[in-house]
Amino acid sequence: MKRVIAIYPGSFDPPTNGHVDLIDRGSKIFNELIVAVLRNPEKEPMFSVTERRNMLEELTAHYKNVRVDTFDGLMVHYAVQVKSTCVLRGIRAISDYEYELQMALMNRKLCPELETVFMMPADKYSYISSRLVREVAKAGGPVNGLVPELVDQRLHGKFDPAHRFNQPIPSKPRRSK
Repeated sequence: MKRVIAIYPGSFDPPTNGHVDLIDRGSKIFNELIVAVLRNPEKEPMFSVTERRNMLEELTAHYKNVRVDTFDGLMVHYAVQVKSTCVLRGIRAISDYEYELQMALMNRKLCPELETVFMMPADKYSYISSRLVREVAKAGGPVNGLVPELVDQRLHGKFDPAHRFNQPIPSKPRRSK
């Protein structure tokens, strides 16, 4: 049987529970899964590439067939470099599918032997995105349950200590009539 190396590319800024869910499930499907952190100079990330890589390495240390790497440029070039024949991508909603389908078709045009596998996250993670986590964290909201504890701590360290990440959002008092 052929050995299948898959890459799970993304910015992972920050890694979420949805990412961890796909890594866990992908590790059971592929012989080797490479979590590939994209270095994108056009974006202003919250965490450096090194910080993201370190978090992902800690989060995946218990998997024998998962490793973390970084890349820049075209993902298909990276896939050829690491001898990957498959790309793992997560899809949460129809809007993700439209974008991911376009990317998969372009990747197929550039590298016909590279297959794309779409995987949906567990229901409880289907609304989580790194962008939403960053917005909530920047506004001082709680992100526990959205990201692993390690990432929650790192997010906490990025902001003013006055932010209370683990406190529920207070409700507005009701006026009595």
